[in-house]
Amino acid sequence: MPLLSPFETSFGRTTTRRIVLVRADAEGFTGWGEVTAGESPFYNYETPETAWHILRDFLIPWTLGKEWSSPGDVVRVFRPVRGHYMAKAALENALWDIAAQQKNLPLAKLIGGNLQEIPCGVSIGIKPSIPELLESVAREVAAGYQRIKVKVKPGWDINPLDAIRTKFPQILLMADANSAYSLADIEHLKEFDRFNLMMVEQPLGWDDLLDHAKLQREITTPVCLDESIHTTDDARKAIDIGACKIINIKLGRVGGFTGACAVHDVCRARRIPVWCGGMLESGIGRAHNIAMSALPGFTLPGDVSASKRYWSEDIIEPEVTVSAQGTIQVPKAAGLGFSPKVPRIEKLTVRKESFE
Repeated sequence: MPLLSPFETSFGRTTTRRIVLVRADAEGFTGWGEVTAGESPFYNYETPETAWHILRDFLIPWTLGKEWSSPGDVVRVFRPVRGHYMAKAALENALWDIAAQQKNLPLAKLIGGNLQEIPCGVSIGIKPSIPELLESVAREVAAGYQRIKVKVKPGWDINPLDAIRTKFPQILLMADANSAYSLADIEHLKEFDRFNLMMVEQPLGWDDLLDHAKLQREITTPVCLDESIHTTDDARKAIDIGACKIINIKLGRVGGFTGACAVHDVCRARRIPVWCGGMLESGIGRAHNIAMSALPGFTLPGDVSASKRYWSEDIIEPEVTVSAQGTIQVPKAAGLGFSPKVPRIEKLTVRKESFE
């Protein structure tokens, strides 16, 4: 699926998304999941190719032909495969979609969500110039989004943040570094404090907790962890050592709804705010994100924005829309609450494999 405009972060530029979808059929119901891995192993080690291999050769054979009392039961069965959380999430989430349909419940309600609408923010990639960045920010603010996140990296941080804050002194603003800095940059990162940011997301190593704790002690801007958090143990350790004040929960990164709910519960018990991060998902992944964001601990605007920001035509109907107040209504229909456009999916499909 080609993006309407390129999206650039500290580790690269994306123009087209290669997406692996999982369709599961059971007892007359069909569930859908999405592998949210990037095309290259830069955010994490997973890619569409690694997910295809793990799903085809391990997870699907371990799931087929068995009875499950709950979709979460597959987590134990998947445990021998170390990591590969995004591949696991795609299959587990498809089963949650089926379970919600079987119980005639919205998926959000089945997992414990109680929010009727969720607050939305946007993520703006690195731009060729500051005027273009300011134009993008102005457009999203006018659209009603409640929070603006901008990607930063060494050489593209202080000046863009200063320009945004000068023109938009009151907006909720955060910076996302995607692990672009090291502890050697601590004096530079202290300069972020003057921009009154909601948070700086994953400034240091993608697998680090200790250095983030050192950084958080030196800056007043809250540190938010993303890439470092895969499990409840990661979240607990990060909170215990003071590595962050906020955690971003990405459904794929934590292995699906079972993992997401568990991390959410740990953070809520410790009064650590959480929010939903985005991975340039299609409408199927976006619909799952909406369900997760209905959990009560998701108190900060997430990266769940409208389909039209990314795609000329999404693969679900209705497409995801955002109100003028920057919110998305949580669907009340059973399951995902959105219907996959199967003919469009078939048209875009370049590879398919079936298992019975």
